Amino acid sequence: MKITSSAYALSAVRADQYPPGQQAEIMLAGRSNVGKSSCINALLNNSSLARISSRPGKTQTLNFYHINERFYFVDVPGYGYAKVSKKQREAFGKMIEEYITSREELRVACLLVDFRHKPTEDDVLMYNFFKYYDVPVIVIATKVDKIGKTHRAKHEKMIRETLKLHGDDKLIPFSSVDKTGKIAVWSAIESFL
Repeated sequence: MKITSSAYALSAVRADQYPPGQQAEIMLAGRSNVGKSSCINALLNNSSLARISSRPGKTQTLNFYHINERFYFVDVPGYGYAKVSKKQREAFGKMIEEYITSREELRVACLLVDFRHKPTEDDVLMYNFFKYYDVPVIVIATKVDKIGKTHRAKHEKMIRETLKLHGDDKLIPFSSVDKTGKIAVWSAIESFL
């Protein structure tokens, strides 16, 4: 995928605020400190598009980024951050559920998990949530550069088994530092555009 343009478009908390038109949307979801903003910036060759915060849990809306004036990345609030109140977590859950269940433009969800660790209970819940609503999933396992090449197969197996990946769902080890997996992620996304 050649990126010719990428820009922040808008933030939304409910359906009437989503972008108009019928352009495809790619959702990115994951734990608060999984590296979602870094992943977005690496994929789009734009180090300052998605704000990277030293404080997890910063994204509190659905953030739409317009790519090549053809489709959108939709960055949703991270989950699993302890300092977010129960009420706020419920609001995020409702906002994400409304988006998933009402948005025909949604083509695929990219679920970001940390390659270094076993997926959390929240990761498993999110994966199952997508499967329940028949949303195709690309699992992007971030921070792969932190694991030596000889140990990577073991970590990949652990992620596949913990999430109980369906046969048609891709698992792509990814690094926003050395760009491992970038071509594979774009190839997987392009198959849904």
